[in-house]
Amino acid sequence: MGTKPINNNATFFFLVVLLSYASRGLSLQQTTIDDLQYYKRLLLTAVVGPESLAFDRDGGGPYTGVSDGQILKWHGTDRGWSDFAVPSRNRDYALLVMSGESTGRLMRYNPTNNQLTVLLRGVTFPNGVALSRDNTFLVYTETTNRRVVKYWLRGPNAGSSEPFADDLPGFPDNVKRNSKGEFWVALSNGNPTGWDALADRAVAVRLSEEGVVVEVKEDEVGIMRSVSEVSEVNGTLWIGSVDNPFVGVCEL
Repeated sequence: MGTKPINNNATFFFLVVLLSYASRGLSLQQTTIDDLQYYKRLLLTAVVGPESLAFDRDGGGPYTGVSDGQILKWHGTDRGWSDFAVPSRNRDYALLVMSGESTGRLMRYNPTNNQLTVLLRGVTFPNGVALSRDNTFLVYTETTNRRVVKYWLRGPNAGSSEPFADDLPGFPDNVKRNSKGEFWVALSNGNPTGWDALADRAVAVRLSEEGVVVEVKEDEVGIMRSVSEVSEVNGTLWIGSVDNPFVGVCEL
């Protein structure tokens, strides 16, 4: 099943990090820990870091942005990957983690009138963003702070933000909603407190619509490094990475 085409009334939410050179306990309930012993690798050539993944409205792809700024498209095992676009080059994300600066912004763009609105300022290394199933709120990740934040779009709390999931077992990157309204959060390796047994193996967590961790994906083999995105499409997990020269594919 492909993604829905964009309509003229669509609104886009995205996060911006400005480069500068200058806890609550996590809600754990009915957590399932699973590993990635069996998954396929869609190998890349000459590049690394298939960071993010997306499918077009016809189900084509995935498309992925790699670490040097290129965007590639997957055409299946017979044709493999091909160049699709080159929007940017030479990005440096490690500097943001080390500096701990809070220059990020959450913004909303309306394509019907080209209006851009800044919703939040002073966000610490914002990364992925995803809308809730009923469009009442969105969630975004703060990589340095190892947490997911909820921003209310409708209702009495509209315009305010609050913690959604804190103290994750790794540094969160992108977040993707599945068809059930849950959120897959990709995790880069780290050594967070409170998760000693999982710190070196957790590659993703699945959060409920209330921010409860219901599943933790592990990599017992240690091949999936610096996981940047986990996208669930038709019962399959597509796994991106900042450093690996392949896209991981895991059947649920």
